[in-house]
Formats: sequence, structure tokens, C-alpha cells
Amino acid sequence: MYCIEYIHKHSLTLPYTINFFISNYEEVGHGATAAIPEKTKEFIAVDMGAAGLDQNSSEYAVSICAKDSSGPYDYELRQKLVDICCKNSIPYKIDIYPFYGSDASAAVRAGWDIKTALMGPGIFASHGYERTHIESLEATVQLVLQYSVVE
Repeated sequence: MYCIEYIHKHSLTLPYTINFFISNYEEVGHGATAAIPEKTKEFIAVDMGAAGLDQNSSEYAVSICAKDSSGPYDYELRQKLVDICCKNSIPYKIDIYPFYGSDASAAVRAGWDIKTALMGPGIFASHGYERTHIESLEATVQLVLQYSVVE
């Protein structure tokens, strides 16, 4: 919600139409299976990156997912996010989450022909006493905002 408010408050000029889809059904696998605007080309799920043993994610960076339980995300879109991070000095980590899925992967399973990506703050102890650091939240917000204004 902060990103929407920031874009509006600062009258940012967006090169494309951006729709924010807020779902609370991602955990059961059908959050973004319907109601995606017809002209959608890219779908980026902003969720969380599970930091922990055998993971590359960090509670101090935005996590960009290469692949989850549904398979790989779109390579070009993932690279676009990485390039934005590099250009804007946004701390990031690339990781895989073999036991998780996202709204983006649900949309693909539902038949939407769109490029998908997944990113979010690095969170320790998913589905428990989740915790992170402000740096991770800031990196995620910076990436969402920079993605929003890049042509």
C-alpha cells in the first residue's frame, strides 16, 4: 500500500498502466487465478523470501526468486529486476523456494499467458514468528518503485 501512496503523493509518471492486485488467498494456491486485467503483460508477486539454512535470501535485502515449487519464473523479467537493483544500488539476493508457490505461479497454472516474477523482503522463520530488518523492507519498496517507473 505504501508504494501506491508514494506514487500518488509524488505524482510519478508511470510509463505503463500498473495494477496492484492484493490477495489474501496465496497460501491456498488460488489467489491470482482470476480477475487479472486483460492487457497484463508482466505479473510480479511481492511476497516474502524465506531466509534460513540452505537458502541464499537475507533479512537485509530484497529476495528475487528464480524458481519455486511450480518451476522457474521468467528469466528476462527476473534479469530486469536484477538490473534495476544493480543500477540503483538496491541490495538483493537470488534464491529458489522449492516448497512454496506464489500468486504469480497460480496465475500461470490458471492459464494466463504472462511473464511472471516473485520478489519480497527476506523473512526469517516463515509461518512462525516472522522477522526481518528494515533494510529488507526498504530494498523491496525501492525495487517496486523503480520497476514502476522503468520503461
